[in-house]
Amino acid sequence: MSGSRLVTTDERRARLGLRQALAVRAGCVEEAVESVVALHGTDPATVFLSAGARTGTRGPEPVEKALYEDRTLVRMTGMRRTIFVVPRELAPVVHHSSALAIAVRERKRLTQHFMDGAGFDERWISRVEGEVLAALREHGELTATRLGEVVPDLRTQIVYAPGTAHEVKQGVSTRLLFVMAAEGLIVRQGRPSGSWISGQHRWAPAPEMPVLTAGEAQAELVRRWLAAYGPGTEADLKWWTGWTLGEVRRALQAVKAVTVELEESAPGYVLPADFEPAAPAEPWAALLPALDPTPMGWQQRDWYLPQAHRAELFDRSGNVGPTVWWNGAVVGGWGQRADGEVVWRLLEDVGADAVAAVEREAARLTAWLDGVTVTPRFRTPLERSLR
Repeated sequence: MSGSRLVTTDERRARLGLRQALAVRAGCVEEAVESVVALHGTDPATVFLSAGARTGTRGPEPVEKALYEDRTLVRMTGMRRTIFVVPRELAPVVHHSSALAIAVRERKRLTQHFMDGAGFDERWISRVEGEVLAALREHGELTATRLGEVVPDLRTQIVYAPGTAHEVKQGVSTRLLFVMAAEGLIVRQGRPSGSWISGQHRWAPAPEMPVLTAGEAQAELVRRWLAAYGPGTEADLKWWTGWTLGEVRRALQAVKAVTVELEESAPGYVLPADFEPAAPAEPWAALLPALDPTPMGWQQRDWYLPQAHRAELFDRSGNVGPTVWWNGAVVGGWGQRADGEVVWRLLEDVGADAVAAVEREAARLTAWLDGVTVTPRFRTPLERSLR
């Protein structure tokens, strides 16, 4: 079946709200994460705020419980070399579909950098890695700082790209621990030092995980992405996964994806069981944090995020800031003042019902934060102005 029906922009927006736990909230944190496949974890606060926006729970405690006590969620290197939080059962899929290929490239780059910057060969790297694993087995979960005390070579400073405009001095631990995590040797598992917005995570030896072929893992990841984000284009999937176009096409073929026509882009894909028109969603509003997976879910964004809004809502590197949503479209942004007050601004006229709904969501978010002030790692013009 190919191109046999049109999925309108209104239907895509309804699907977005219903599939991604925004029009109807998830019953628990784990369901909230599954609704978007994975949460962006580069900024620790995003994980908590994204889950909070999709559940009826108040405060960060349910997310902390899932991450650090029940461990039903896993923080790991994933697609596009980005840190994600994923359901525990999805970790092998992300690892074999994406992280291992990243690890191969990063291992080669790391070895070259270490040889060029300090003359350390693969033998030296292997020895330090062995000491890291031994330290974690002996002492349990450790921060990178504490690991550097136990394994002093991790504190060695190396000059990268010497003599170029990109020259920088950086500790061995930054890149070595990243590569070890991408290879599935260690995991950012423990409770961080400080509060839930802290990025000082503790490292631990990675648990054993099932072995999958890259093809099997990529097909499963695409199946989940289409269930949450479909319809989407090849370009959307290529961007979201970081794979080659050939890998995307093979995975689409493996899940027997069906093509549909879209109003504002190239033909899209849905799962065979998802071909029929979706039900409409009840009106909904949401305040989503910086780097939330929904605004970052597609490469082609005109159908939910007008070009006119992007200069205010993205930084220069393409990272999205806090956004205000109404019925499946981005209509503004939000931020916090120094005293913690949640403030927002609409970038278009969406009517009194929308304003009232956004006000309710802002009040809910204020209560959820309970006085904690969150500053996004990547600042955007609108968020800065509201601050």
